[in-house]
Amino acid sequence: MQLVPSVRPLSDFARTILNAKYAWTKPSGHKQEWEEVADRVVDSVCTGSHLPLPLPRQSVEGLRRLVRARKFIPGGRFLYAAGRPYHQTNNCFLLRAHDSREGWAHLASRTINCLMSGGGIGVDYDPIREEGAPVSGLGGHCTGPCSLMQLVNEQGRHIMQGGSRRSAIWARLSWRHPDVMKFLVLKDWPDWLRSRKELDFNTVAPMDMTNISVGLDDEFFEVMSGQREFVPSLFPDRHRPLTRADAERVYWAVVEHMVKTAEPGFSVDTGVNAGETLRNACTELCSADDDDVCCLGSLVLSRFASLEEFEEGVELGTMFLVAGTLYSHLPYAEVAQTRDKNRRLGLGLMGFHEWLLRRGRRYGPDAELGRWLAAYATSTQKARDICRRLSISPTVKSRALAPNGTIAIVAETTSSLEPIFAVAFKRRYLKGKEWAAQYVVDAAAQRLIDDGCDPDLIEDAYTLAEDVERRVAFQAWTQGYVDHGISSTINLPAWGSSVNNDSTVRPFGQMLLKYLPSLRGITAYPDGSRGGQPLTRVSYREAVKHLGREVLEHSNESACPGGACAV
Repeated sequence: MQLVPSVRPLSDFARTILNAKYAWTKPSGHKQEWEEVADRVVDSVCTGSHLPLPLPRQSVEGLRRLVRARKFIPGGRFLYAAGRPYHQTNNCFLLRAHDSREGWAHLASRTINCLMSGGGIGVDYDPIREEGAPVSGLGGHCTGPCSLMQLVNEQGRHIMQGGSRRSAIWARLSWRHPDVMKFLVLKDWPDWLRSRKELDFNTVAPMDMTNISVGLDDEFFEVMSGQREFVPSLFPDRHRPLTRADAERVYWAVVEHMVKTAEPGFSVDTGVNAGETLRNACTELCSADDDDVCCLGSLVLSRFASLEEFEEGVELGTMFLVAGTLYSHLPYAEVAQTRDKNRRLGLGLMGFHEWLLRRGRRYGPDAELGRWLAAYATSTQKARDICRRLSISPTVKSRALAPNGTIAIVAETTSSLEPIFAVAFKRRYLKGKEWAAQYVVDAAAQRLIDDGCDPDLIEDAYTLAEDVERRVAFQAWTQGYVDHGISSTINLPAWGSSVNNDSTVRPFGQMLLKYLPSLRGITAYPDGSRGGQPLTRVSYREAVKHLGREVLEHSNESACPGGACAV
């Protein structure tokens, strides 16, 4: 079996996604080829007057070859917007809500600006006082953070980015917030509404445009472990201190929701990362500073022939992202100030599972992979060296594993840290204003099958759903090499199955608690828990019979391979 897949033309499905999302229409009426997209993006970002000094010509040429070979894939906003008159190429913006009338209005203004520019948003609602708290100026009472986040959700419903991309939104509330128990049931839709969603995902439902997460901090783990008897509420002047019983009540309520309905998940900000409660829409970028921004691109592990070639890829990919922080237009002035202060990069990786499969190894930690990840971890110093040569402010952090939904399809490899979702599946996506679907054989799986592998023997998210600790342990191990977060969705069997039911909730939660301090966040996705999920597993033989067919459907498109964006 070849360790590095041979370079082949794009598959029909990869070309469909490229043409629908990223390739421009040329004057001839034809769509750009991938090589033309690569050249447009690299030339726009890595040459031009936005750079205080020119980048080395040899490095720019090397980067162009890297992107053309699909060994480095810039983030989707780069692929779509680089070279346009308004080129907002940042994937997402990280925001904090502020507890005043002006703060609410300012958040609404910022979210509209960000979403309309093509970026997703993540919002930390901790500062908003709880429902029923007094508002002295008006003599009334606060409606609480849950009302504000629903307002933002509705903004996202009616903003279609680039005419064909649904808004990406995330909301966070701390376990210490008085309204956290109201927050975690916001997406508990009644059965009749779930049934309507199954028929048409565009049916309106509370918070259906938003992924939600409960935030955990050092205080949570200290009180859960008995190191502290109690910790303060976020609003200690109005609420008593919190005890282990309070922490356990929140924890087990979230765990039960994770295994039944997929949301909320957990975001973890502890130790050296304490206070980094702001996240982007898929939560891999983390910050403590309001109006921060992410700049994303991913190296394709499985396409590099050697560690030495990969090391060069780390340097070139980092150079692209540093240049990207100077290239992108921004939706409002405060973002520029935070960007220049932090210059956060999100150099990611995809193709983990394909890399392992090609070496005949199980999904999980691996000694050789650890050496590759150690090379990946040099990106922070490489970024600072590049910033110093350009005489710009240095990066504070540089590595994040994004979910890589559509760009992993273009790369034709496994998405981020995720295992192969399924050897074959039906994927729904937005084409213009219509929902369409195609039968797909996973590109990495097909290459393995071509090399003689039995499709029934390839591990995927469904088989690993019955060995969930292996997935969580792998994420915890990998997090040691990533200075931001890992967007990860742990697939589970459907609720009510033999391995996901009332009797398994407690063991799952006890297992998860062992690894949570080593994670930055996690969520689960029980199969079928959200109507209209974008991916549905089918047999390899069924998919092969329907390859190339496109049908119109009522469903949703998501950048997140497990059916819900990871937290």
